[in-house]
Amino acid sequence: MHAKSDSEVTSLDASSPPRSPRRPLYYVQSPSQHDAEKMSYGSSPLGSPHHYHCSPIHHSRESSTSRFSASVKNSKHASAWKKIHRDLELRAGADAEDDDDDDDDFYNAADGRVRLYLCLAFAFVVLFTVFSLILWGAGRSYKPKIIVENVVFRSFNIQAGMDQTGVPTDMLSLNSTIRISYRNPATFFGVHVSSTPVELYYYQLKVASGQMKEFYQSRKSQRSVVMVVLGHQVPLYGGVSVVGGAKDHLEKVAVPLNLTFVMRSRGYILGRLVKVKFLKSIRCPVILRGDRLAKPLKLVDSCIYK
Repeated sequence: MHAKSDSEVTSLDASSPPRSPRRPLYYVQSPSQHDAEKMSYGSSPLGSPHHYHCSPIHHSRESSTSRFSASVKNSKHASAWKKIHRDLELRAGADAEDDDDDDDDFYNAADGRVRLYLCLAFAFVVLFTVFSLILWGAGRSYKPKIIVENVVFRSFNIQAGMDQTGVPTDMLSLNSTIRISYRNPATFFGVHVSSTPVELYYYQLKVASGQMKEFYQSRKSQRSVVMVVLGHQVPLYGGVSVVGGAKDHLEKVAVPLNLTFVMRSRGYILGRLVKVKFLKSIRCPVILRGDRLAKPLKLVDSCIYK
């Protein structure tokens, strides 16, 4: 397997004595360290020590190199994909932030408009309330002027009779008219006028009553209202003692009466939203005299207004 050098042959020939017959010599040379490593890597358990296989080491190096190159390429590809994925995530996050910013701007603008509308509505309500209060206060200063001018007793009669239960008693009949002057001093609204029943009392005994018709009084105007107050077959039960002995001489009779009623005035300044209301209670003492029938009795200075 290995060629022998001349020095080796000479040393062997000189040292070995001549022998006969001469036999062939075999030389065993131990492998070097490099060859031992090759043998440890390349020889199989059943292989001959004289045959060295170097191809597995070469292939192993190539495969490790290729694997390292592939791992480097794969790591490069992986890092590239990671970078692309990270860029996509950043772009998606930026787009989402932009969308969120747009949504926030939209909602902020909508909230701003809602607040503006609410502020405008609140300001309108406040201004309208203030304006209505001003109108209401101004309207309250225009109180209607009511004067009971006179009363006329047309007829007065007392006669014997029976009440609804058949009890005999004196029965009174009365016919009268009342004239009232009504004036509306308001400059910017009219009023609707009504009243409670107009009643005549002899102390606590009601002897006659009447009702005024409702009317409308325009601004800065006045009118004269006439009401009829009647009493028909009113049982006295001895209540009117002043006429007890004067049934046949009524011209000498003097019966104290009280005229009472309440006047209601409603003014609509701004439709039904702003309105004013005036109440005036009136009580007028009057004396019915038999010798003054069909003549007006002045009540201008005798009535009490509340």
